[in-house]
Amino acid sequence: MTINRKDHSVGTRRDLVSRRDFLRVTAAVGGGLVLTVALPGCRPKGGGAASIDPFVFVRLNPDNTVAITIAKSEMGQGVRTSLAMLVAEELDADWNQVRVEQASFDPKYGDMGTGGSGSVRDNWTTLREAGAALRTMLVATAAKEWGVTPSECRTENSFVHHDGSGRKVHYGALAEAAAGAAVPKTVELKPKARWTILGKDRGGIDVGAITHGTATFGMDFKVPGMLYASIERTAVFGGRVKRVDATAALAVPGVKQVVEIEPVGNDVNVHAGVAVVADNTWAALQGRKALVVEWDPGPHAGESSEQYRSTMGKALDQPGQETVNKIGDPDAVLAKAGSALTATYEAPFLSHATMEPMNCTASVKGTSVEVWSPTQFPDWAARSVAEVLGVDIKNVQVHVTLMGGGFGRRINPDFSVEAALVSRKVQQPVKVVWTREDDLGHDFYRPCALHRIDASLGADGFPEAWRHRISTPSIDVTYGPKPKDGWGPNEADGSGNMSYRIPNRSCEYTLLDSAVPRGWWRAVSTTHGVFAVESMIDELAAAAGKDPVEFRLALIDRVTVAQPADSKRFPFNHERLKGVVQLAADKAGWGRQLPPGHAMGIACGYDHLGYAAEVFEVSVQNDRLRIHRVVCAADAGPVVNPNGARAQLEGGVIQGLSAALRERVTIEGGRVVQRNFDGYRLLRINEAPVVLETYFVETDTHPTGFGEPAVPPVAAGLANAIFRATGKRLRSLPLEIQLG
Repeated sequence: MTINRKDHSVGTRRDLVSRRDFLRVTAAVGGGLVLTVALPGCRPKGGGAASIDPFVFVRLNPDNTVAITIAKSEMGQGVRTSLAMLVAEELDADWNQVRVEQASFDPKYGDMGTGGSGSVRDNWTTLREAGAALRTMLVATAAKEWGVTPSECRTENSFVHHDGSGRKVHYGALAEAAAGAAVPKTVELKPKARWTILGKDRGGIDVGAITHGTATFGMDFKVPGMLYASIERTAVFGGRVKRVDATAALAVPGVKQVVEIEPVGNDVNVHAGVAVVADNTWAALQGRKALVVEWDPGPHAGESSEQYRSTMGKALDQPGQETVNKIGDPDAVLAKAGSALTATYEAPFLSHATMEPMNCTASVKGTSVEVWSPTQFPDWAARSVAEVLGVDIKNVQVHVTLMGGGFGRRINPDFSVEAALVSRKVQQPVKVVWTREDDLGHDFYRPCALHRIDASLGADGFPEAWRHRISTPSIDVTYGPKPKDGWGPNEADGSGNMSYRIPNRSCEYTLLDSAVPRGWWRAVSTTHGVFAVESMIDELAAAAGKDPVEFRLALIDRVTVAQPADSKRFPFNHERLKGVVQLAADKAGWGRQLPPGHAMGIACGYDHLGYAAEVFEVSVQNDRLRIHRVVCAADAGPVVNPNGARAQLEGGVIQGLSAALRERVTIEGGRVVQRNFDGYRLLRINEAPVVLETYFVETDTHPTGFGEPAVPPVAAGLANAIFRATGKRLRSLPLEIQLG
């Protein structure tokens, strides 16, 4: 399937000096060449003419290696590979000679945050232009030395060739001379037909080091003279230290100090706690066990999941605090309808549960701070550390390590701030290491949610009215003042902007007050919004006696309500959503004769500018579920690295299944009940689908990202398959069914 939306960055000419994304070239130490390219649209917030432009660096070395500095965080999603591929393709570099270097925090890089499936999207044009410009300069340099015209030369595998004479020279040998070459006013980017690196399967550039244990994750980092800290934190959200007896802790061999960490105003990124600092991790943990801490639980000790459920349920019995959008008059149509279908869908709090718990190493010396952190947002970490310590951000260095999973948890700077606070108190470098219990009990959780949808069918068997009410804690409330359009639009992503043509529809939102800190969990609000929407659409199809696939295809239409951020640059395209639905159904063999006891279900969604649809084939015997096959089709535009993109989609499906079948955070007494994997259960290998297939619909558009779109349809697709196998509707997550 091809959507003929012209991508102006492919096969066209771009003026590099009349725009802000200019190039700078300098000679590097040792005779190399450094190319510096400004990233458009990345000035710091509030910046004007005096703002510092951010830069990305490409360095050619005399040994013909190409070093590419990546200003995004690698957490297993392959971003260092995909971004390096963008440069290497246009540079015509030898992929085997490409090396990546991780950027530390520096305002010149602009927004260094990694999330929202945006790394390739935001760098697609600029990094390719950087590679193309450098290639042009190398060709010009070689042609001048040979006394020929650049048009007589070509590039391949980090060499410039002159076929007429058979001469060739590698980039490293040209690097120093190329530093004096003129920066091209325009460059021509390769059309897809000429790609030799992009669009081809590439293994992760970090896989070798990770496999052999030489890669440095946050947990691996060490600095001379470093101490270790384990922190006892308040279990009740909003609690504070009342009294500490550190006598027994200080008696543990290896324990050096016990220091208290106090909250800073209303900063959610500073947890109240007591840190035990020692020569080694074991001593710190043992000292922590020996601590005697009396806590003031604060005002939220009475909060519970049951209380939240009751409050949200009452909220849905009446109009919402905010009307996110409204078309027609669904209330009037529903009031007149002879019969209306009403269903309530529930989702719990979720933890990110990354395999590598939070950790950070920091060294504070006077007003200078150096941090080594597995962070997704080094710029936010630097800013928060500077604010909490009261130092100039220019004196804060944040070095980004590899990280064992992120999923949005490592956006928050709390673990970086903690390490800096402890280091300042003990006046030595300190590594703060979280336990699994710390990680699950002090997360920034995906909010719980309750959705109620009332809908009615018209004479044609299609929906004529749809009223969707949502109550959930807002993520935005955790971090700042109410925006002018209220909390609802962000929390209703996937709900209020759903893509089905219904003449009378509305979406209403009511805030649930909660002390539980909220954050961005992979795909964010669509993870529960799409579950509700896609489940109800399936229920309506069943009530109308229509095929679920045909029902969706008939209703998917141009959305007339507000879309998420970036919708102006990347407007929703209903044909692309139809494309993934049709491809998933075709590849799954929708409508074919299935083995006895088997059934299929489907769901689709639009998240972070990407489209995905999934078909689940399941069986339920003796009330035990078996997932035989999952077929996922996705469209995020051109695929940079199919190997990495498949891994992203597969990982999204598996994480979505884990949340749909296993994961749940329960609050009792203002604290998290589940503190390890015995209570917070994850999907096991033997519970995963027998077959998981992924397919791409490569539309001719600017690419977005594959990190999140596969997650939202999972729960609904699975629940819809279970209904077709058993006749039972499951509307609460995790789905209450045994796995076989």
